[in-house]
Amino acid sequence: MFGRQRSPSPPTAAEADADAALAKEGRKGRPTPKRREVERGRRRTITAPRDRKEAAKQLRERRRAERVQSMQALKSGDQRHLPARDRGPVRKYVRDVVDARRSVAEFFLPLALVILALTFTGNSRLAFYASTLWLVLVTLIIVDSLLLAVRLRSGLRSSLPDESHRGALPYALMRSMQIRRFRLPPPGLRGRRARAK
Repeated sequence: MFGRQRSPSPPTAAEADADAALAKEGRKGRPTPKRREVERGRRRTITAPRDRKEAAKQLRERRRAERVQSMQALKSGDQRHLPARDRGPVRKYVRDVVDARRSVAEFFLPLALVILALTFTGNSRLAFYASTLWLVLVTLIIVDSLLLAVRLRSGLRSSLPDESHRGALPYALMRSMQIRRFRLPPPGLRGRRARAK
């Protein structure tokens, strides 16, 4: 009675079948494990740093590993390890909408360099063309961004009504201004298929 308990023997096939039948009925069919057994299974050995220098070094290494992992996730498009800025179904939907078509804003940087070069040529006629091109470019970007915002808001309301849409529009505008080749995470298959059509 007060002696040491023997370790339980593994269940036989009949006992396993009885447990399965009880589980179907909603009952457990086995004794509740003791608290110390559960805690022993959960316990892990934690190696505490010896001093502050060691702790700082471990923290730096851990952060570096996290940065490398998130950068690899950005390049591969792995949803599990993306940074918080790019994570979630809303951000994935925004990326798909932006990548599904070409936008005027993605040509902003190359065209801005051309306009800047034309401005500094010293030729007044070329400078006039550059300023006109600048106005046309800014107007097209504003119109294109407004169309993107309308399309994105209606799509988010219909596709993901229960999710928070906070920050989705600025995220979409920033992504649309990036050159397609340098976007991270890279444009997905959905965007490529939509462009192929």
